Amino acid sequence: MFSVRPASAAGSGFLEARTLRRHARVGHLWALGVGAVISGDFFGWNFGLSEGGFGGMLAALGVMTVLFAALCSGIAEMSPALPHAGGAYSFARSAFAGTSWGPWAGYVTGLAENMEYILTPAVIVVGLGGYLGAIFETGPQWEPVWWLVLYVLFVGLNVAGVELSFRVSFVITICALAVLMLFFVAAAPRFNLHGWALGAAGWFPHGPSGVLRALPFALWVYLGIEQLPLAAEESHDPARDMPRGLWLGLGTLVVFAFLTVILNSGIEPGSAMLAKSDEPLLLGFRSLFGPFALAKVLALFACTGLAASFHAIIYAYGRQIYSLSRSGYFPVWLSVTNGARQTPARALVAGSVLGYGAALAIHFAGQKSPTGAVLLNMAVFGAVVAYILQMVSFLLLRLRSPGLARPYRSPLGVVGAVLAIVIAGVTLVTLFQNADYRPGVLGAVAWFGLGIVWFVVKGRHGLVLSPEEAFAVGQEVQVRPPS
Repeated sequence: MFSVRPASAAGSGFLEARTLRRHARVGHLWALGVGAVISGDFFGWNFGLSEGGFGGMLAALGVMTVLFAALCSGIAEMSPALPHAGGAYSFARSAFAGTSWGPWAGYVTGLAENMEYILTPAVIVVGLGGYLGAIFETGPQWEPVWWLVLYVLFVGLNVAGVELSFRVSFVITICALAVLMLFFVAAAPRFNLHGWALGAAGWFPHGPSGVLRALPFALWVYLGIEQLPLAAEESHDPARDMPRGLWLGLGTLVVFAFLTVILNSGIEPGSAMLAKSDEPLLLGFRSLFGPFALAKVLALFACTGLAASFHAIIYAYGRQIYSLSRSGYFPVWLSVTNGARQTPARALVAGSVLGYGAALAIHFAGQKSPTGAVLLNMAVFGAVVAYILQMVSFLLLRLRSPGLARPYRSPLGVVGAVLAIVIAGVTLVTLFQNADYRPGVLGAVAWFGLGIVWFVVKGRHGLVLSPEEAFAVGQEVQVRPPS
């Protein structure tokens, strides 16, 4: 009923006005992947303690580690085989190539990932505002001002050029890891399992259902590593560097996630107090170093973790909006890059406006739950939908395109993809179980619905033969001279 008009050839100068610059090596990709996620160790995961307790949160973290091992395994195979800036959209578009569902599959997958990457920085900026407000004692009325300042600063850094963007990402990611390592060294001697981590609640105060409700918050310490394929057109050697960047990044995140959950929960003030905080690491630093100047200085350094993720995921939504716009799914003017710097400035600004608007809407709606927790569940909704669709794409590509050149093959294969689909599906269901977060999730569903309406009314009539679309229909498009 809603057929899609075949993509038309790009006009003269269209792709030339939409080029990206190759710069990234495996180290840049590692920093981009770790940086995109590391904020999860500084803020957000702790809300899972109120849902599942310490034991339930640890169990949920184990389940999510399995999910991301399977997810990254599949993405590491698909990205070198389909090295386009479209990421998840590109995978689904090619998996359904030759069917009437191809453009729809690409768009729906891209829309889910778009929601994830626009809302995730909104979650992070709320955490950053909480840290900065606590450090400078500005009060909650200043939080939206902090958010605006941070968006302007980090969008500006991303617009300034890919070289600067990757350099900033690498430096602040290293700083964030150093802050966490300092915290681990100081916290380890003070760890008290029964006194602070378990407290009076015990291991599983809410039983198996608590583990399920903690899944979205456990996912938060890994959400974002899957953005690396969006850098494919800015990577010198995606076939070699993309799998390495993914696996090195995930390995780093696993170690730091478990140490953060265990040690931050196991020192004063304990998991019960931590579960309600917008700045859990700051509480830990205060207990270790005192409530005054030293703790504030350390907490200011702790902001580097949130800043690293904020910067990296702004990069991600800029490329994600750019790729869908270049293909005509979103308005094509969004994909124009800014001259010599060749960064998608319009896409970056558009994503920031949507993210800041979402944070303001939740903030002023008077939700019972913290703004960050509500936005987190909205971002996780988009993420798990995108994960399911990406793994379906992996299975279809294995089935329908066995001859596709695959420089890297997933060691977990079909079994891993199926396992990832099951875990992501269970997580999706649990998002609707907590009544306090349900309005936010329903808001994410409405966002998704509006995106579908756009495609029905406008987007499906104006597709362009971008690299992703051309590959899916068996044509070749030269975006730029080989570098």
